[in-house]
Amino acid sequence: MYFFTLFIAFMALSCQSEAQTYTIETSLGNIQFKLYEKTPLHKANFEKLIEAQAYDNVLFHRIIKDFMIQTGDLSTKPGADLSAIVEEETIPAEFVPEYIHKKGALAAARTGDQVNPELRSSPTQFYIVQGKTYSEDELAQIEAYTGKSYTPEEKAIYTTTGGTPFLDNNYTVFGEVIDGLDVVEKISLAPTTPRDSPLEDIRILKITKD
Repeated sequence: MYFFTLFIAFMALSCQSEAQTYTIETSLGNIQFKLYEKTPLHKANFEKLIEAQAYDNVLFHRIIKDFMIQTGDLSTKPGADLSAIVEEETIPAEFVPEYIHKKGALAAARTGDQVNPELRSSPTQFYIVQGKTYSEDELAQIEAYTGKSYTPEEKAIYTTTGGTPFLDNNYTVFGEVIDGLDVVEKISLAPTTPRDSPLEDIRILKITKD
């Protein structure tokens, strides 16, 4: 009986330690992701938006191959009442050294440095990194320019899996894709206008907690 009680307690603890996952259902397939614990402001904000179904039918409005796919502009919903959309407070930057812009990273979009010197995040818009691979020499140049020093593990990620290292410590990374990178790739390959807007609508149908 004592052993059985311990076993149940251990299983409960194991379940609690597993990260909550979420699924973005898009018009081109599903993307499963998790949110990071060390970016609590972004995590809480994103969970609130998911709960409110804010992202239902929102467009991927900006796509750049070998870079990222961006979404979360609530005005792109069909029939959106623009007068009813109130831009909420921006979110303070939460830069965590180990949260890098690897392929599949979820990160918050933001306005430019000149109008946003604190690098605060948009309350709704985010992007998923598609990126590309970098050579050791290219990473060394990025390190020299940004002042960031990459660990051997991070260099291995950027030289094999890829990402967008030049964005590190400039945009808050708050989660990562754990399944569905093929869908990210598919979206990233969509034909676009010169202004990076997809020629055909690609939408988030909904985001749900798994």
